[in-house]
Parts: sequence; C-alpha cells; structure tokens
Amino acid sequence: MKKLLVIAALCLSAYAIYYFNADVLDQFGPPPVQVSTHDNLIGRAYRNHQNNLQVQGVGRVISILPDDHKGRRHQRFIIELASGQTLLIAHNIDLAPRISALAKGDTVEFYGEYEWNEKGGVIHWTHHDPDGQHEDGWLIHRRKKYS
Repeated sequence: MKKLLVIAALCLSAYAIYYFNADVLDQFGPPPVQVSTHDNLIGRAYRNHQNNLQVQGVGRVISILPDDHKGRRHQRFIIELASGQTLLIAHNIDLAPRISALAKGDTVEFYGEYEWNEKGGVIHWTHHDPDGQHEDGWLIHRRKKYS
C-alpha cells in the first residue's frame, strides 16, 4: 500500500510540474517526433497544388509577421512542421482573439483550411464561422484555444 501511495504521489507531482510550468516547457518546444500523418497530408497537398483542404497539425513558430490590415484583419506568422515544410498562418483577428503572447520558437496547433502557395501553403479559417457556412477552425497556443 505504501508503494502505491508513493507512486501516486510521484505521478501527481510530475503532472503538477508539467501543468504549472507548461509555458517554460513550451520555450523548449515539443519533444522530437516523427513526421505525423497530418504533415504527410499537408505535404501531399503542397506537391499537388491543392486548395480548400481542411487540415490539422502542429508546428514551431519561425517568424512573426506584421498584421494584414487589408479587409478583415489577420495575425500572420510562419510555422515549420516536423517535416520541414513551412506554412503561413493567417488568423482572422476580427472574428477570433489574437494570440498576444506568441513568440518565435513557440509551438502552435492548428485546424483550418489549407491553400497552396509556392512557399509551402497558407492555413486560414482558424476561427469560428459566424454564418455557419464553413467548418470552424482553431489555434492552440500554450494550452489555450483561439477560435
């Protein structure tokens, strides 16, 4: 019984350390991973010049760009997938909250629509659709969902 209590205490301690220090851990990025099924799908979409493809994935922020103010405002940044492919994230900040604490090196999960371009592609529709005509998308940064 004593061993079981020690194991339970260690597990709870490890969880608490992770939970309360996630932003510190996020600075070091995700652990090394193999190229995911999502990366393979996005890579295939890039090679085939596909558009209007709903995709999900995760990447590391490699560049933060100025906001786009033409029409609806978009927060823009570039991520790199584990495969090495880069994507521009165009996150509509007229319809969804801005990721205010975003920094180079951070990890961002995404669900949105892929559009081909020669630099790797663009992910947009990372927000809810107020008209209900398009599948809702999202971004996750430091365990917070932006949609």
